[in-house]
Amino acid sequence: MTQSGLLPSQRHLFDIPGDVAYLNAAYMGPMAKAAIAAGEQGMAAKGRPWLIRPEDFFTDSEAVRALFAKLVNATADDVALVPAVSYGMGVAAHALPLKAGQSVLTLAEQFPSNVYPWIEKARQCNAAHVTVPRPADDDWTRAVLALIDERTAIVALPHCHWTDGGLLDLVAIRRACDRVGAALCIDATQSLGVLPFDVQAIRPDFLCAGGYKWMLGPYSFGYLYVDPRWHDAPPLEHNWIARQASEDFTALVNYRTGFQPGARRFDVGERSNFALVPAAKAALQMLLDWGPETIQATLRHRTDAIAERARAEFGLDSVAPDRRAGHYLGLRFTEGVPPELPAKLAAASVFVSVRGKSMRVTPHVYNTDEDVERLFRVMKDALS
Repeated sequence: MTQSGLLPSQRHLFDIPGDVAYLNAAYMGPMAKAAIAAGEQGMAAKGRPWLIRPEDFFTDSEAVRALFAKLVNATADDVALVPAVSYGMGVAAHALPLKAGQSVLTLAEQFPSNVYPWIEKARQCNAAHVTVPRPADDDWTRAVLALIDERTAIVALPHCHWTDGGLLDLVAIRRACDRVGAALCIDATQSLGVLPFDVQAIRPDFLCAGGYKWMLGPYSFGYLYVDPRWHDAPPLEHNWIARQASEDFTALVNYRTGFQPGARRFDVGERSNFALVPAAKAALQMLLDWGPETIQATLRHRTDAIAERARAEFGLDSVAPDRRAGHYLGLRFTEGVPPELPAKLAAASVFVSVRGKSMRVTPHVYNTDEDVERLFRVMKDALS
């Protein structure tokens, strides 16, 4: 793929053997060599803690905050550092009001980290948890809009569905939320970094993403965008670094009631992780250098070609391109994914995953045309 506007394969930046077709970024994105080196250097620093200065607790974490803010068109003050989406949505559930008789809306088969917090919130408040059924025509936007009404207080969604890449029009959904006064909470783990996201256009109340999939960062490190209207909400935990003047270690015994500015009050404790933060920083910078728009165009070209070929050679269906995120493909088998197929693919060093009724094929910028050829060779042998 050398067409104008598309990235050539970046495989040389990753430790992926030539005989491995890793088409499973939606499961876990590999870290690039540069990110691994940055993480190893940070880990080594812990071996000589006398060299770690108080300012080191702040410098890299603030740099990461600013890089993520740039990725979503926010400011660093709007970003908190969290370990997981469950934590970020826990922050959102703790902050957002919900009254008895109101409702929280999520999708059928949505990833649990953006469902369980809302089930519990609804239970505590004697509110309803409403599930949007899977639409037969894959039009999730229409299905969500049909269920937003005057009782809806919180709409908790992904940008694209994690089983098959079904895309949601979050701008249209935001408008509907505005009409009824509902909050919008987005889990963008399966899209952020490779699908452009502009918080100024979508205006989520909370946006959270784990960094270890499409953002190619370390596990247990993620990001939470908090709309400024919620910056004064109570945090989930009360750690020392989120308080005013925490930079002065000599004065930490002078307990403070005030917090660091903006969304920093929502940071997880020990957010300055000396191994994970440098790796996350390197990964974010790499994504920004490529650009989410360019990555999306590159991966759309790849998945569209796979979808067309899978339909022609095996009669497999998938979400139509205009209702699917370009980086995501879920291949649907009429009788369900053959149970033995994933194992046969893995035995031939072709890695995909099965979620729901779809076999996910999720390439990233490190994939090559040969990876796709290997996928189809093994599928032909397995399905013949």
